[in-house]
Amino acid sequence: MRFRMFSAVEATAHCDVPCGVYDPAQARIEAESIKAIQEKYQANEDPVFRTRAIFIKEQRAELVKHHLWVLWTDYFKAPHFEKYPQLHELFNKATKQAGASGARGSMDPAEGQKLLDYIAEIDKIFWETKAAA
Repeated sequence: MRFRMFSAVEATAHCDVPCGVYDPAQARIEAESIKAIQEKYQANEDPVFRTRAIFIKEQRAELVKHHLWVLWTDYFKAPHFEKYPQLHELFNKATKQAGASGARGSMDPAEGQKLLDYIAEIDKIFWETKAAA
């Protein structure tokens, strides 16, 4: 006697799970925090405040990189990279800008703005892909 407990159901999606869980807004919010911290740092001479600001900014930079990597590796798929050939380079630049060579390693708000600009480009492409889905 054979029992069939499970039947195979094929499901397809352009991302790993049903849409609605991915959004560049998470990276943008953390990047906005980075820029705000950089601005507050510039306006404050207190060494204790400045030390704390650096620590928090570095945490936020790691979160930006995490959120960008999740989008890059889990949401965007081959058809997206074919349609938007600049996407790999854009993510590379954005994650580097979130890192030590960019906003994480600098207290200059201009570096935070560069990060926000990269995220805005990713956001634009993201929503174009969502509209096409």
